[in-house]
Amino acid sequence: MAFTLFDPRQEMLRRMREGTFTGRIRPGEDVLSWQARARKRLETLLGLPFEETEAKAEIEFTREKDGYTETRFLLYSEKEVRVPCHLLVPHTQKEKLPLMICLQGHSTGMHISLGEAIFDGDQEDIDGDRDFARQAARRGYAALTVEQRGFGECGGTEKGPDCFQPAVQALLLGRTLIGERCWDIRCALKAALGLFPVLDEKNVAVMGNSGGGTTSFYASALYPFISAAMPSCAFSGYLPSIGAQKHCICNYIPGIYNEFDMAELAGLIAPRPLVIVSGQHDGIFPIESAKEQFAIVRDKYYAPLGAENNIRHIVGSQGHRFYAAESWPVFEALAGWKKE
Repeated sequence: MAFTLFDPRQEMLRRMREGTFTGRIRPGEDVLSWQARARKRLETLLGLPFEETEAKAEIEFTREKDGYTETRFLLYSEKEVRVPCHLLVPHTQKEKLPLMICLQGHSTGMHISLGEAIFDGDQEDIDGDRDFARQAARRGYAALTVEQRGFGECGGTEKGPDCFQPAVQALLLGRTLIGERCWDIRCALKAALGLFPVLDEKNVAVMGNSGGGTTSFYASALYPFISAAMPSCAFSGYLPSIGAQKHCICNYIPGIYNEFDMAELAGLIAPRPLVIVSGQHDGIFPIESAKEQFAIVRDKYYAPLGAENNIRHIVGSQGHRFYAAESWPVFEALAGWKKE
């Protein structure tokens, strides 16, 4: 007996191919005016904002590492929602330090960003240049890791992330898991700035790979106080990536494709420095779509602000990983950070 009388997936792909992106900038519209309305709409799609909490962050421990001091602290981003973080401060610091917020992808947790292999497979992640916080600290910058919901200590397991249940629960409540992760970053940054006077609140950037790159995009689009961004292996059109392929459910925002493509998220970052990192052979974020979206961002959103030199696209020669050697120097030049 044949079972394939109708495949709804193909019909949805047809509808996506006919998408008109009603939230995209209109001909002749000022970019800053567009950003004001688009950012508000994105916030609504993500289910934000949430209720503020006044609970103070708690420092759990401080320890010395080779070249930097590591401090672990906990905060409440919402009532009964605790978020663990680690801050690395290089020993060479003499004044206010730029801060890099470092976000792991779908892995066993934020310890990957710290360069700590705890579970099977962790070393492979680290070897893919995903020890972001350790890289930043060794380059002379402060680094903040934030455990994302569904990962590591915030709902993951030793086998990896567990996003499905928290994602669908969020949807039932009119929220999204990506929105929750962005809110946690906002709260973690606020807590870190309050705890550590050495941090320069005017130089706060965010980076991450894969799921961490995705959150980097959304957080940078939402929050103008993030001064620069370096997302990795998380950028291409929605259709050939999460539309046509099976991704983790945490990537999906109800209704977003009716209004925005990924180019619009990046457009909300303009004119701030943005280094988009892709892998030439990244099968889940196809490179040709990434190049097309990059051209849209540069021409429609950065160029009208006279900021086309503030956005760069780094294409690594391999697959779904970060490319530290190629990416950091470009980011440092665009953001005005200099390696000591």
